[in-house]
Amino acid sequence: MTLRVSFELSDRDTRHFHAAMKRARHTVRDAEDEEILQAAQELLTEVGAARVPGFVRERLDRLRALVGMVQDEEWAMAPSERERVLTALVYFCDPEDLIPDHIPGLGFLDDAIMVELALRELKHEIEAYDDFCAFRAKYDKGFRLVRSAEAREEKLGARRRQLRERADRRRERDAEAAGDTARLL
Repeated sequence: MTLRVSFELSDRDTRHFHAAMKRARHTVRDAEDEEILQAAQELLTEVGAARVPGFVRERLDRLRALVGMVQDEEWAMAPSERERVLTALVYFCDPEDLIPDHIPGLGFLDDAIMVELALRELKHEIEAYDDFCAFRAKYDKGFRLVRSAEAREEKLGARRRQLRERADRRRERDAEAAGDTARLL
């Protein structure tokens, strides 16, 4: 039997997460990217072996994908996107966050919320990256002809630019829609 539990974050709750995000951003600026990525991967491995609720596991799986996105040299993530992902990873790695991680069943709830916020903030970039990975896999698999590394990089670079422009347009469209909604309220 499944049980659906939903809750709404109040303005105070969201202010807490935004303040935590701000603190994490300062940590990101002071830490080395590789240290953050290594700590996140170690914790993901540790949590992967533990029993956590499905809704937490789903967010952690997406967090793994974000780590891959940061590490993918061919995607060459933009600095602002990279900082947002690293910020979510820093919060995830903090054992003394809102709900201590050692509390069974609930310890990673706040981490899942922070990951969800990061996923929502980066949804267009994540879609673009997923499309890039699919394009790259199809490109690498689809041709039997020997091609130069330069030709491959040129083709991937063109697709990367195209997808980033699409993500930018979608982000701008969402911002405009949010502004229109705010004016209506």
